[in-house]
Amino acid sequence: MSETNQLFGQALVKSLVGERGHIRIARALPDISVELASRKHEHMPYSIYQLVKHMHYWQQFMLEHLEGRKPQLPANVMESWPEDTGPQDEAAWEADIQAFLDGVDRAVTIAETVQLDDSLPYFPGETKAGLLRNIASHNSYHLGEIVLLRRFYGAWPPPGGGFPA
Repeated sequence: MSETNQLFGQALVKSLVGERGHIRIARALPDISVELASRKHEHMPYSIYQLVKHMHYWQQFMLEHLEGRKPQLPANVMESWPEDTGPQDEAAWEADIQAFLDGVDRAVTIAETVQLDDSLPYFPGETKAGLLRNIASHNSYHLGEIVLLRRFYGAWPPPGGGFPA
């Protein structure tokens, strides 16, 4: 792996986990209760739960491409948004958060180990680096919405503080 590839991979890892640009994703989610995750704000079209499920949907879609598979593209982007505003129970919510964070870890491992300028067999015109950057930016965008909702609800900062380390 070239030094340029390694340096860019390190930058991607920082973007994927939320280092420097904003609070780490792993610190912003785990303390959210089912009640808070399910709450809908009058000025937002979705709940925290729906945001996390949407983030996980597209992260999983892109990870499958990065791992050489060809996931089924949804017929409509709305398929990536759950209709339910909240999880069934605490165990389901904890599993949703863990599945999402496990996906972040998979993306980090990929960023640290692959040749980033390699193309993807089922995603013409895209590279592994490009798709990893897409995961990072999509997650970052929606994490900002989650933080904003938490602020609206008086549920910010999380334990340990709400600013990047």
